[in-house]
Amino acid sequence: MLTIHADSRGRALAVQGAWIADAGQLADLVALHPGARVREWPGILTPGLINLHGNELLEEAYHPDPREADELGTEPLTGAALAALPMDDARWAASARRGLQRMLAHGTVRVACEELRNRAVRDAVHRSGVAPMGRIGSPGGTPALDPYGSGLPVEFAAPRERHSSARFAVFEVRDEAELAERGAGTCVATVAEGRLVYRRR
Repeated sequence: MLTIHADSRGRALAVQGAWIADAGQLADLVALHPGARVREWPGILTPGLINLHGNELLEEAYHPDPREADELGTEPLTGAALAALPMDDARWAASARRGLQRMLAHGTVRVACEELRNRAVRDAVHRSGVAPMGRIGSPGGTPALDPYGSGLPVEFAAPRERHSSARFAVFEVRDEAELAERGAGTCVATVAEGRLVYRRR
């Protein structure tokens, strides 16, 4: 089924399967595709963000289960705190799934990383819809689930246009300047491979 996603400025994308079938103004796309389901979102629709710290956040950090919050807190554990945990493949996989879900909640659609060494993490990334992309060396900055918290210039995925992969995000802000000021915690929806993989409750 074709779905049209539109933001508060009337910019819209028509999604068919994993691909963008059309792009333009909401009124025009509704007229061209009268049977489509329409999702109207508050804020702005963007290509989605790239998180530059894939290895650090997925293979060098543990994302606690909410049931562990009293003991471990809610923030990713690294260094000595991570070394103190008994980690096996199942625990790495669960951690990676939680980390990826938190990335999706910040509008991330791509993650830059060197080759992922941990198979459990690699499988979790493959299933998540977040697209890995290569990098050479350390990007610097501070690993952060919100790319705006890394201290590095924020990078967006490729612009969304007709026949491109349906990966994008919607942030509840007026424009890109407000997004930079308030950060990616303003994300209300993330679409990856045409699927609505995150929606703020």
